[in-house]
Amino acid sequence: MLDADRTARDVVARGTAGLAKVVEIFGPEVVGADGELDRAKLGSIVFANQEQREILNSILHPFIIAAQDEQLKIWEAEDPRGIAVVDAALMIESGGYKRFDKLIVVHCRPEIQLARLMARNHLTREEAERRVAAQMPQEEKIHYADFLIDNSGDLAETRRQIEEVYSKLRAHADEEKAS
Repeated sequence: MLDADRTARDVVARGTAGLAKVVEIFGPEVVGADGELDRAKLGSIVFANQEQREILNSILHPFIIAAQDEQLKIWEAEDPRGIAVVDAALMIESGGYKRFDKLIVVHCRPEIQLARLMARNHLTREEAERRVAAQMPQEEKIHYADFLIDNSGDLAETRRQIEEVYSKLRAHADEEKAS
């Protein structure tokens, strides 16, 4: 599985072309004393201003997509019948989903989404609401999906849905490779 958040961190690591481009556009104040991207500083800029967020996404998405595509080619060469999963919150907004055979949308009830974001990122309710509002609504993302996984419930129920989707993807991959 490729985690787009991890890839996004990698493409702006110290010394990368991605970080250089971010600094060129947003200024040296988005880099900490250690030479690494100050994600909190950059976040305070882009989550307060949609235009700035769109600029950041236009910088990062090509780097992220190129890194993902490189890894996917490696995996395909290793196992042409394999199934790759790319986990990306902005898959639809970036248009990146068009590169793939199938799209899985994982969603949950809005109050759970907010609580999880607050806990994971140590955000206030207002900060979390601003970040959620900056994304395409889950209800809209659902319309793009080939498969849905509702992770509002417990882990066992989510796992059951994942296994069901995997079985369907495995069957699809086997059909594609046979033809």
